Amino acid sequence: MTDEQVAAVCHEANRTYCEMLEDYTQKHWGQAEQWQRDSAIKGVQFARANADAPDSAQHDAWTADKLKDGWKHGPVKNPAKKEHPCLVPYNDLPPDQRRKDALFRAVVRVLS
Repeated sequence: MTDEQVAAVCHEANRTYCEMLEDYTQKHWGQAEQWQRDSAIKGVQFARANADAPDSAQHDAWTADKLKDGWKHGPVKNPAKKEHPCLVPYNDLPPDQRRKDALFRAVVRVLS
């Protein structure tokens, strides 16, 4: 499978997981903004290149990409302001947010 195909599955798994947490802000892959798709693809590339890295490394790579793109920590996810509440160290994330990194890496592992 290509990076983009795996990213689409990761995105949909994350979207479904978010809905279980009553977060209905995630769009389906085909309707997602390009920056979201690009972020998922970068995440797949990182996970494939660093298969033995811990889940925290996945979060650290995501954080570095977001900061490089001008995002900052904010109380709620706001793409217009480039703010995201998960732009904190991995250990400061709530358990339900840490599970997203584990889920993402698990999907990549299974499909790679």
